[in-house]
Amino acid sequence: MASQLGNAMENLIKVFYKYSSKEGDSSKLSKAELKNLLYGEFADFLAASKDPMVVENIMKDLDENRDGQVDFQEFVVLVAALTVACNEFFEQSRK
Repeated sequence: MASQLGNAMENLIKVFYKYSSKEGDSSKLSKAELKNLLYGEFADFLAASKDPMVVENIMKDLDENRDGQVDFQEFVVLVAALTVACNEFFEQSRK
């Protein structure tokens, strides 16, 4: 049986490829695929945002090499940032 962290890593990889395999290069998320992933996996986060350009801004921030797509390494940056934000929220609520 894999560890909890190992399972989390495996799930992260599976989620990425679930959305990236819909069109074009299956190792990268197009803007449409990223939008589907965000709304499918982070709906609560997006609902809390009042910015109508949230998906475009996330795409711009993540697309480090400016190829119009988000690869796995760029995607992990989003997951890490959201995880840090969630941790900060939980730390504040414990106090």
